[in-house]
Amino acid sequence: MKFAVLLRSHPRLAMGLAAVLAALAVGRMVLGGVAVEVAVASRDVPIRVYGLGTIEAKVASKIGFAVAGTLAELRADAGDGVAKGQVLARLDDAEQRAKVAAARAQYDKALAQSTSARAIVAKAAANRAQKEKVSQRRKSLVASGTISEETFGDAQAAAVSAGADAQAANAEVSLALATLADARAQLELNEVLLARHVLTAPYDGRISLRSRELGSVVAPGEGVFTLFDPETVWVLSYVDETQAGGVAVGQEAEVRLRSEPARRFAGRVVRIDIESDRTTEERKIYVACRECPQNLGEQAEVVIDAARLDSATLVPLSAIQGFDGRQGLAWVVENGRLARRTLSFGRRTLDGRLEVVGGLSDGIRVVTRLTAGLAEGLSVRMSDAAP
Repeated sequence: MKFAVLLRSHPRLAMGLAAVLAALAVGRMVLGGVAVEVAVASRDVPIRVYGLGTIEAKVASKIGFAVAGTLAELRADAGDGVAKGQVLARLDDAEQRAKVAAARAQYDKALAQSTSARAIVAKAAANRAQKEKVSQRRKSLVASGTISEETFGDAQAAAVSAGADAQAANAEVSLALATLADARAQLELNEVLLARHVLTAPYDGRISLRSRELGSVVAPGEGVFTLFDPETVWVLSYVDETQAGGVAVGQEAEVRLRSEPARRFAGRVVRIDIESDRTTEERKIYVACRECPQNLGEQAEVVIDAARLDSATLVPLSAIQGFDGRQGLAWVVENGRLARRTLSFGRRTLDGRLEVVGGLSDGIRVVTRLTAGLAEGLSVRMSDAAP
């Protein structure tokens, strides 16, 4: 206490004492050396790539009716497994059934008319043949003088008239057949429209969503169910472009879900989109996961085993200055003193450490933690950083 009062009362003494203490401190740093952590070679280093995405299905469809109507029957719900061809829902089809009945009646009528027209054609053809035969016989009789020219003329006129009747009958058949074809087309169309009042599963799958309730009026093409193929469930993950270059199809991956954070699901990279998102600068990478729950849309984290380094010198990104993705400035220890060097870097670990691939000579160590007071030429004491 008295010493403090003495320093306050003698400013010059206080300044002198401070200078002496500073000199002693600097002398101790120079003599003992500043302690720095340096990188050591690590063995069997895993290079993992992180992606964030959702559970999706490669084969997924929104299915609905091709015609408008009122939902009269629902036979499936979300979570149900369904088989190909299984009836999922029906629309009220009373009006369409009536149209089918009317079209069938028109078809039956046209069929009867075509049958009648064919019979008339057959009768007209027979009459024409008989009249032509009579005409030919009388023609020969005229030559022998047995009958008159007038009688032959009557027979010839009758044959011509029978031929005209036959042609008219053939035209009636053509018209009847055209009417029958039109009636058949109308019947088939209405039967197709009737069939479209029934919604069936296009493939074996599972329903993830039902969008409409009984009694709802639906428009053509409006989704009623969302169906997916459970065999095609995968994780769609988004990986930063800077990390996606080392990812390849076939690499193993680990999947973690928000609903089950304590579990780890095995996966495998099965597809990599060649086009990146121009806004987020991310690439879509798909990971098959057979054991993952089929909770479509759930957020999932993906860690991909992109590579494994037998041996590598790793430096935290925080210890690199001016890193441009390939090179950066680092503090190194050379002959026991600090220096700054430009180093080249390769792979990056999941915890943000960079693999040194160039710029180091034998005996030079890289500082892994930047602290205050670092200066070129400063003597240092090294300790190995944690691997």
